[in-house]
Amino acid sequence: MLPNFKKNETEPPKPPATPSAGAPSQPAIPRSATAGARTNGDRLPPSIIGPDLTIHGNLSSKGQVQIDGDVEGDIHGTHIIVGERARITGGILADEVVVRGHVMGSIRGRRVMLQAQSHVEGDIYHQALAIEQGAFFEGKSRRSEDPMANVTESEMPPMLAPTPNSVG
Repeated sequence: MLPNFKKNETEPPKPPATPSAGAPSQPAIPRSATAGARTNGDRLPPSIIGPDLTIHGNLSSKGQVQIDGDVEGDIHGTHIIVGERARITGGILADEVVVRGHVMGSIRGRRVMLQAQSHVEGDIYHQALAIEQGAFFEGKSRRSEDPMANVTESEMPPMLAPTPNSVG
């Protein structure tokens, strides 16, 4: 026998099902199936590069990426988190970059944070930069109102690079 669960008080009462004699009954869609649907304002969960993964090549994402493994190539996204055990050899281009691991290459971001356990060897182009005590940083820090504006086409991912037919 199943336990008797209390009914959700925020859910409106459902009218009793009275199928007509000739009409086939339609299966009911549970309210919870539609309640979990995403809207445009919802944030998607991050893409995760695990600690046992090594990537040779560039990464490009329109969302948040958390890297805990090794990447040999450039990384482009909106929000990049470099985990404590991560090792990046290449450039990072994102609106927001949080570094806890090892980066050998330039970082371009509107907001960049180097946390205490981070190790960065390369230049940082930023609008806002925070460096915690204990972080290792060797390179130049260049503040810019738009650190993404001076990126050359070779540094841009293919989806963002202008095409020969584009007007601009």
